[in-house]
This record gives sequence, structure tokens and C-alpha cells, in this order.
Amino acid sequence: MIDFHYWPTPNGHKVTLFLEEAGLDYTIHPVNIGKGDQFKPEYLAFSPNNKMPAIIDRAPADGGEPQSVFESGAILLYLAEKSGQFLSADPRARIETLEWLFWQMAGLGPMTGQYGHFNVYAPEKIPYAIDRYTNEANRLLQVLDTHLKGRDFIAGDAYSIADMATYPWIGVYDKAPIDMTPYPEVQRWHAAIKARPATERAYARAKDVNPDAGKTMSDEEKKLLFGQGRR
Repeated sequence: MIDFHYWPTPNGHKVTLFLEEAGLDYTIHPVNIGKGDQFKPEYLAFSPNNKMPAIIDRAPADGGEPQSVFESGAILLYLAEKSGQFLSADPRARIETLEWLFWQMAGLGPMTGQYGHFNVYAPEKIPYAIDRYTNEANRLLQVLDTHLKGRDFIAGDAYSIADMATYPWIGVYDKAPIDMTPYPEVQRWHAAIKARPATERAYARAKDVNPDAGKTMSDEEKKLLFGQGRR
């Protein structure tokens, strides 16, 4: 049994994509980041960076005490190694998958997140910031598009945790959509993952947990999310 502490954001979707694909037994525990659940002491006990998602594995492979894991990339790697799925045992394929997993964690996710912040959520429009992160988001999309030529998935022919990490960060912001026309390979790859039954199930969980997803955030929610929380 996996206790999955989740809220429907791109980083949260990464883990539901894995859990649904792998067929693992899990229970969702909502972490309402707009109400500050991520700052509760009981959550910080196993997710000290006050971010979501996190998991607690009640049946770890070593048979010991429950294993907690925070950070979405670490969770994907942990689940892949435990289940033996979506991460090749071949050393070269494995390292390629991990390269692109870390590329997403260090590049596409943070840069696209900043793109969204300054284009959608910032209280004032700052042209330098908008240009900076728009250009970087597009640069990263071009990197991915070039890499996907001749490949079904990011690490070759097999769907992997690199794809699961990257997919939710494409086309995130309806209020500030990035023109995907220059990236036909990304569009093709994204459509193939969207059509997977497990992807449909994963995103259906999002609506179950937060029916208000996509609605305008209140000032208090913005303060919690973007004001660095507790001081």
C-alpha cells in the first residue's frame, strides 16, 4: 500500500501517472496547497520542504518500517526501482532515462513554472521576467523536440519515468498557452501519452480531489503559494 499525498498539479500528476500505469495499490491523501496543508507539522515530518507530492510506502522492499519519499523525481525513481517498471535494467538505457528525468526536474519544470508565474499569477507584469522565462521555456521545448525525432518516447522505444515526469509540464497554462506549432515531435509524443488509458485514469483522479481546479485563486491562496509560506 502506498499512501500518496497529492494535489492536482503537474508534479502531482507525475506520480498518479506512474501509479496508474504500474497498477500499484495506493490511497490518495489530499494536500490542499491553497489552504496550507503543506505546512502542517504532521506533513512536514516526512516532506520537510513543505512541497507536494510525497509518498509513504507501507510495504517497502526491505520489509522494514514504512519508507517515506518526497520530491517527485525521487518518488518516480523509487517506485520504478521497487516495481521493476518504467526504468530499463540495461545500463545505457537506464542512464539515458535518468538524464532526461533530471533534465525535467532541473530545467523544464522550474523554467515552465516561472513562465507560468510571471505570465499568469504575478501581481504585476514584469517584461524582463516574462521574456526571460518565455525564451527559456521555448528553448527547452526545442531541445525536447529535437531529441524526440525518430523516437517513440524520450528514452527510446519504451515509455519510462522520463516521459511521466515531462508530460504534465507540457501545455500547463490555459491562460498563457505556449504556441506548440514549432514543436511537431513534442505534439506527436504528447498526444500518444494523452491517449493512454492510464493517463486518462490519472487525470480523472485530479477532478475527484479538486473539482475547483482551474478556477481563479484567492489572494490568500496566492499568499500561501507564492509568498514563501511561513516565516
